[in-house]
Amino acid sequence: MSAWVLPDQIADVLPSEARHIEDLRRALLDTARGFGYELVVPPLIEHLESLLTGTGEALGLQTFKLVDQLSGRSLGLRADTTPQVARIDAHLLNRAGVTRLCYCGPVLHARIDRPHGTREPLQLGAELYGHAGLEADLEVVELALASLRAAGLSRLVVDLADVRLVDTLLDGLDLAPETVSRIHAALAAKDGAALKQLGQGLPAAVHEGLCLLPTLYGGPEVLDTAAERLIDGPVLRQALADMRWLASQLAAIDGVDVSFDLADLRGYAYYTGVRFSVFGAREGVTPVELVRGGRYDEVGGVFGRKRPAAGFSLDLKELVQVLSVPALQPAIRAPWGSEAGLRSAIARLRAAGETVVCVLPGHEHEVDEFHCNRALVERGGQWVVEPLVA
Repeated sequence: MSAWVLPDQIADVLPSEARHIEDLRRALLDTARGFGYELVVPPLIEHLESLLTGTGEALGLQTFKLVDQLSGRSLGLRADTTPQVARIDAHLLNRAGVTRLCYCGPVLHARIDRPHGTREPLQLGAELYGHAGLEADLEVVELALASLRAAGLSRLVVDLADVRLVDTLLDGLDLAPETVSRIHAALAAKDGAALKQLGQGLPAAVHEGLCLLPTLYGGPEVLDTAAERLIDGPVLRQALADMRWLASQLAAIDGVDVSFDLADLRGYAYYTGVRFSVFGAREGVTPVELVRGGRYDEVGGVFGRKRPAAGFSLDLKELVQVLSVPALQPAIRAPWGSEAGLRSAIARLRAAGETVVCVLPGHEHEVDEFHCNRALVERGGQWVVEPLVA
């Protein structure tokens, strides 16, 4: 095998796509700043106990682990940035009121979490700490929608779920942790046969509810079915009311559709309430899931300061794949030279935000990746920009 062959699901990003990703990164971080979110940059590597405490088994399996040659302690390469941002909020900033934080950086996965995925996503996200009301949930969904619109997408669907529906079904049952984990996995996979088997020996109402949940996806009518057929109680009623309120607020946004999938439990170890996904696509293409988020009030507890929290994340590398290829950036072609007037003219153009590509000697006929539609030429002792003649 060649020494320069990359590991599976790891790839270089070449100039055109890299420029597109960078443009998206800037646009989406500017969008978050417009909502009042402050940028933080957590480290790529941390002590393993800090990185994984309280995050659940799934994230531990996704995390690359190594030993620090300086201290001998176990280190991890982050597979998700959310726990790190929670640590910053709880341990470093330690603010009393609402804190809004955003981030963008690479994460590494020991294994892919979806077909044709990358093990090195470029994760961008936002977190809102300190407010327990649904206003925070709504704000992070609105920011996620605004982010996708800033990327150029207009066909958006928000899919809502709530982990409390399952919590109420299993409340009070003496189940082994591995059994609970298998139930969650079967619900996420909508595996009716597995749920039927796992539900054997459970109270009839619990068994029926577990088998019902995978069928509860679609429009607002699924909330009515859940209210009628799931085990009633204050937690169930609150979860359904929260989803109804959020759906009513989101339905008022132009170009946004709302749906429900009450068995969607991906990321169960994080979430404590409403969770959501946002699907999007350019015109004429089937929408795909681009954003995941929700409420996770327990995430800061392991750092000594449990606060209400809601947020979302997306992968910029995944997002760029569903967008139209942008046009090449217009640029100015200039001759190479050491003459003071030429160098001054090039400097002024670059200071004004123009891209100026100097043609090095002997490379006058090469094609570059920029769209050089103008040329810097000398006319009457002055350097001026003129349209480039093909």
